[in-house]
Amino acid sequence: MGPVEVRIEKGPPPTPPPDGPPRLRASWHLRANAIVVGWLGLTVATALAGEALPAPRWLLIHVFLLGAVSTAILIWSEHFAVALLRARTPERRWSLTRLGLLNTATVAVLHGAAVGPWPVAATGAGVIVVVVIWHAVALVQLVRRALPGRFGHVIAWYVCAAAALATGGTLGGLLTAHVGHGSLHERLHAAHAEVNLLGWVGLTVLGTLFTLWPTVLRTRMSDRTRRASLIGLRLVVPGLTLLVGGLLADQRQVAVAGLGVYAAGALAALLPLAEVVRRRPHTGAAWMLGAGVVWFEVALVIDLVIVATRPADRVGHALEPLLPAVLVGFVAQVLLGSLLHLLPAVLGGGPARFKENAALLERGWVVRMVALNAGVLLLVLPVPRPLALLGWALVLGSATVFVVLAVAALVRARQPGGQARTASPALGGVAAGCLLTAVAVVVATTGGSGPETAVVATGARTVEVTLSGMSIRPAVIEAPAGTVLTLRVTNADAQRHDLRLATGERTPLLGAGQSATLTLAPLAEAVDGWCTVVGHRAAGMTMRIVPVGASAQPADQSGPSGSGVPSGHSGHGGQGTQGDAGGATTRGTEGPVRLDLTAPMPPGWKPYDATLEPAPGGKEHAVEIRVDDTSEHQVAPGVRQRMWTFNGTLPGPTLRGKVGDVFVVTFVNSGTMGHGIDFHAGATAPDGPMRTIQPGERLTYRFRADYAGAWLYHCSTMPMTQHIAAGMYGAVVIDPPDLAKVDREYLLVSGELYLGEPGGDAPVAKIREGRPDGWMFNGTAAGYDHAPLEAKAGERVRIWAVSAGPSSGTALHVVGAPFDTVYKEGAYLLRADDPGGSQVLDLAPAQGGFAELVFPEPGTYPVVDHAMRHAEAGAHGLFRVGAR
Repeated sequence: MGPVEVRIEKGPPPTPPPDGPPRLRASWHLRANAIVVGWLGLTVATALAGEALPAPRWLLIHVFLLGAVSTAILIWSEHFAVALLRARTPERRWSLTRLGLLNTATVAVLHGAAVGPWPVAATGAGVIVVVVIWHAVALVQLVRRALPGRFGHVIAWYVCAAAALATGGTLGGLLTAHVGHGSLHERLHAAHAEVNLLGWVGLTVLGTLFTLWPTVLRTRMSDRTRRASLIGLRLVVPGLTLLVGGLLADQRQVAVAGLGVYAAGALAALLPLAEVVRRRPHTGAAWMLGAGVVWFEVALVIDLVIVATRPADRVGHALEPLLPAVLVGFVAQVLLGSLLHLLPAVLGGGPARFKENAALLERGWVVRMVALNAGVLLLVLPVPRPLALLGWALVLGSATVFVVLAVAALVRARQPGGQARTASPALGGVAAGCLLTAVAVVVATTGGSGPETAVVATGARTVEVTLSGMSIRPAVIEAPAGTVLTLRVTNADAQRHDLRLATGERTPLLGAGQSATLTLAPLAEAVDGWCTVVGHRAAGMTMRIVPVGASAQPADQSGPSGSGVPSGHSGHGGQGTQGDAGGATTRGTEGPVRLDLTAPMPPGWKPYDATLEPAPGGKEHAVEIRVDDTSEHQVAPGVRQRMWTFNGTLPGPTLRGKVGDVFVVTFVNSGTMGHGIDFHAGATAPDGPMRTIQPGERLTYRFRADYAGAWLYHCSTMPMTQHIAAGMYGAVVIDPPDLAKVDREYLLVSGELYLGEPGGDAPVAKIREGRPDGWMFNGTAAGYDHAPLEAKAGERVRIWAVSAGPSSGTALHVVGAPFDTVYKEGAYLLRADDPGGSQVLDLAPAQGGFAELVFPEPGTYPVVDHAMRHAEAGAHGLFRVGAR
C-alpha cells in the first residue's frame, strides 16, 4: 500500500505508482490474496454441497477459518507490522514458505479429520502450530529491529493471537488423535473453539482495528488509542487464559470470570474506536467493519450467558447456534470489509487502476451488506426451516458476489501494461448466476410439488417423545388438523439419538438424558419422523404424526412420506458395487442374489492372512482396536462395498494367548457413529467396558482369559445384527494347556454377507428375514478360491474356526481329508490317537474350535461350509497341497 501504511494516522495518502518496488509488493499481494479469495470460493462451494460432504458443518467452519481467515491473518498481520514499524520488508521466500506450509497443513487437517486417517489431521495441526509460532517470532524480530514508534503496541496483539492459535491447534490435534473421552473430550472441544475464535481471530481483529478503522473512516486516530490498547491487551490475555483453563478443568466460575475479564478488555479497546466516528461511515468497508464489531459484542454477551449457565462439557454444543453470528456476522464480515478496503491499494497499477478496482469491488455493496446481515439474523433466530434456508441463500449469495468481483480484480491486476479495462457484462451475469444458485438451494431443499395449503391453527398440544432401545415412543401421534404440536424429545438411551421430521425440523444429536423441543406448523397432513444415526431408522426408530381420521400406518421404511429425503445414510439405495468382471448387486429388498464367484479379483487384491502365529510370550498383552466404518472392502469377486470394521480389516485383528493371560484392549472409536465391543473370552460385567462410545472417544477393556477356546468378539452396539453383519467381528484364540505343536495353523472366521450400504433399508430387511446374499470365510466370499491356502503332503495342519453369524452357523469340512482331532467349545471331541475320525466341525453362531488333519498327498483340497447353500454362495476355499 506504500506510504498509506507509514502515516496511517493521517488518513489515505497517495496510491503507489505503477512501477518500481511498490509494484513488486503489489505482485506479492496479488499472489497471496488470490489464495484467500480461493478459500472463500471453496467455503461457498462447501456450504452449497451441504450434506453431500462428510462432516459438512465441521468442514464448512474449518475451510473458512483455517483456510480463508488464517491465511488472511498471516498475510495482513505481517503487512501491517512492516508498515506500522517502518521496518524493512522481510524476505518474501520465508513468508511464502509459511503460507505454503499453512495451506498444506490445512488441507491435511481437513482431509484427515473428515475422511481419515486421524494421524494426517494430527500432523497437520502440529505443522500449523509450528507455522504460527514461526510467524510470531518473525513479528517479534521486526519489533526489535525497528525504531520506537507510536504503533508498536499493535504487534503485541498479533503475537498474543498467534500464541492463542498455537494453543487452539494443540487442542485440535489432541481432539483428532482421540485423546480423552466423554466429559474431557467435550471440554477440549469447548476450549478449542473459544481460544481460536476469541484468541486467534478476536485478538487479531481488535489489534488491526486500532489503525484500520480510522484509516477507513478517513480521520485521525484518537489520542487515547495507545493507552486503550495496552489496557485492553492486559485484560483480554489473562481473561482468555482463565476462560480456557476453567473449561479444561471443569471450573465454571473460573471460566465465567475469565470471559468477563476478556469482554471488559475488548470493550476498553473498542472505546477509542467509537470516538473517531465523527460522521457516519460512508464506504462499504466502513459499514461492514462496523457491523462486524456489533456482531462481535452480541456474540460476547451470548457466549457469557452460555458459559455461565452450562457445564463445561456442554459449552461446545451450546455454542453451535451462536456460530452464524460469530463466523458470518463477525469474522466473515470483518474479513470482507477489510479486503474491500485493502485489496485495491495493494494490487497496485497506479491511481487510475486503484479507482477502478475500488469501484469494481464496491459494486452493489449496500445490497450485499444488507443481504448478508439479514441472512445472519435469520440463521441466529429460531425461524422455520424455509426462512433459515433463505438466510443461507442471502449469506452465500453475498459472499459469492464478492468472490466473483475479487477474482475479476485479481485477474485485471495481472494484465500487462497496467491498461484498465472495464468489467464486461458477463461479470454481472456470473454474479447473478451465483446468487440464483444460492436461491436454488432453497427450492431444492424445501421440496414440494406446489404451494402448500394454508392451515389455520385450531389449538396447541405438547407431547413427550422418548428415544430408547431402537424405538421412538409414541410411534404414532394423532391430533386434529390444525393442531400446533410441540414435541419435547428426550433421549433415555445410553447412546446418542436424534429426531428428524420430514418437514425439516430436527433436534441436535442428544446424549443420554438430554432433551430438545420441536415446534411444528399447524398439522395439515401426515408427517414422518426418524432417527438419523446410521442404521437406526432401518432398525425401527421411526414415528408418524397424523391428523385424526388419516391413516396411522407407521412410516414406510423406504423413506419419509413425500419428503424426497433418503433414510439415514442409505445413500446407495441398498445396492452393492458391481465390478467390471461381473459380481452381484441387490436392489430394494429383493434377494438373495447369485454371486459370480468365478469372476476374477481386481489387480492388487490380497486376501485376509489366515495364517495364525503362535501365542506370544508374557502374561499381559496390550492391543489397540480402532473403529473404521468408512472404508471399502472386496467382499466377493467383482463386488466392493463399504463395511464397518475393527482396525480396517475384515474380520478384525486376532488376539492369541494362553489360559490366565490378561488382555488390555484400548478401544478407540475413529468412526462416524457410536460403537462398542464385546469379548466373549473374558468374564466381566458388561456395564462399563461394553458400553457404546461416540466418535472420538476411547475406553480401556481389560479381561483375563480364564478358559481355553476359540472365542468371538464383536460390536456391542444395538442393533447388533447390523453391526456384526457389516463386518464388526473378530476372534480370540486361547490355547488349551496341552496344545501340541503342528506344522501350520490357519484361522477361518465365517460370516454372512449382505450387499448394500451398511444400515441401509435393503440389507437390514434381509438381515431381519435371514436372507444373506452370500457367506464368507475371513471377509470375502470365495476369497481362498482365488488365493488358496498352502500346505504340504504329510504336514499336520490345524484349522481354527469361529462362527461370527450373526444368525447362521457353519459346518467346516475339507474335501478329501478327514479330521483326526476335533476341539469344540473348550473340550476335545476327538484326539489323534482315537480310532475314529470326523468329517465336520459344526459350530452354531458365536461358537468356535479347531480341527486337525494330515493331507495324504499333493493336490487341491476344497474347504467348505457343508451347509451346501452356504458353500455355493461363497463359503468355499481351497488348500493347495504340494509335495513335502
